[in-house]
Amino acid sequence: MNIDDSPYQGYLYAYPHKTAYRRLEPRRPLTEVWAQENQKALFGYVHLPFCEMRCGFCNLFTRANPPAEQVTAYLAQLRRQAVAVRDSLAADASFAQLAIGGGTPTYLTAPELTSLFEIVELAFGSDPLPVSVETSPATATADRLSVLAERGVTRVSMGVQSFLDTEAHAAGRPQRLPEVLAALKTIRAAKIPVLNLDLIYGIDGQTAATWKHSLDEALRWAPEELYLYPLYVRPLTGLGRRANGRAGWDQQRQELYRQAVEVLAAAGYSQRSMRQFRRADAPVIDGPDYCCQDDGMVGLGCGARSYTTSLHYSFDYAVGVSEVRAVIDDYLTRPQSDFSYAEIGFDLDQTEQRRRWLLKSLLRADGVDSSLYQSRFGSSHVDDFPQLGELVERGWLHDDRCVLTPAGLAQSDAIGPWLVSGPVREAMGAYVPR
Repeated sequence: MNIDDSPYQGYLYAYPHKTAYRRLEPRRPLTEVWAQENQKALFGYVHLPFCEMRCGFCNLFTRANPPAEQVTAYLAQLRRQAVAVRDSLAADASFAQLAIGGGTPTYLTAPELTSLFEIVELAFGSDPLPVSVETSPATATADRLSVLAERGVTRVSMGVQSFLDTEAHAAGRPQRLPEVLAALKTIRAAKIPVLNLDLIYGIDGQTAATWKHSLDEALRWAPEELYLYPLYVRPLTGLGRRANGRAGWDQQRQELYRQAVEVLAAAGYSQRSMRQFRRADAPVIDGPDYCCQDDGMVGLGCGARSYTTSLHYSFDYAVGVSEVRAVIDDYLTRPQSDFSYAEIGFDLDQTEQRRRWLLKSLLRADGVDSSLYQSRFGSSHVDDFPQLGELVERGWLHDDRCVLTPAGLAQSDAIGPWLVSGPVREAMGAYVPR
């Protein structure tokens, strides 16, 4: 892959991506998958694949406006999976963090959310932990937020994308500003400690002035976190049916990114990655230590992935509407015994484990902890990845080869794909989008 093709080649939020997963033959009993793992600081994730609408830029595994009976059936099946998965873990397994995403978890009614949290406790226990839940302007209602607050949710994340209706609509999100403002007021009234807002840059018709307007409007609510996403046009999404770009788009997104970095720094936000910005005085809500490079994740739901040191696994992956529905239908018909196995996944050998550690560290503002890497693998990341020298030459990586420069952070969506291994790239390339 040519690192100079574009600064926006792909968002490497996980490694390897699910398009590299393949069916495991034979399927693996979860008791064996987890037997040799440290189960004292796990990450729990629950996936709800439903939304009130499918945004034009969205390639997440989700279905818009499902029949009510399917939601009921999904919660019942999720409960069965929670029991099976918990039985596959050690009796003293414990969790450090929890997240509920999708989809839009608050698509559920307040009573359904209460049922969802009962399922969460079945799988992950009832000890108080940091819990993050995703919501949307249309579903952040007082009754739902009350359930989240009562259940100890510590972080709510809401996608606003733009504070201008014309831009939101151009991105394929048919929302109205009064609904956004009402949702923000409701979230703040619920007194959940951390509010995150998502904004998007690179939308058709967006300018430096309109981008500044959205940033300023977001800052009026003093969110503890902001995630800023460059717009991508992906296959099988609403926007994917349009032209895949326009002249000067990369340059525009880079300029808007740099503008946002300056605005947020002046407002007292520290940059944690290319996308994440955190208010300097925001409360720090920590559970037991969790290291995403080294500790495992246990996922529930048909769109969730799980990972151990050497195996990442999930159910089937899809983006297209009919294919997503087929995967959900398959999930709903599974016998409970199926949830005790990993069926689709990717085995990480020592080389891939090293690469994942590097990628999950390097693309963060803190960079690679070389002593932890040495302790974990018995080698130096500098020796293991000599190609990092090219990033130093470009001015994207400091001489210590541990921390990206500001210019390097801006190139995260080129650096990440560039560092993907040949076998993973080949597997992703062989995947047929559906």
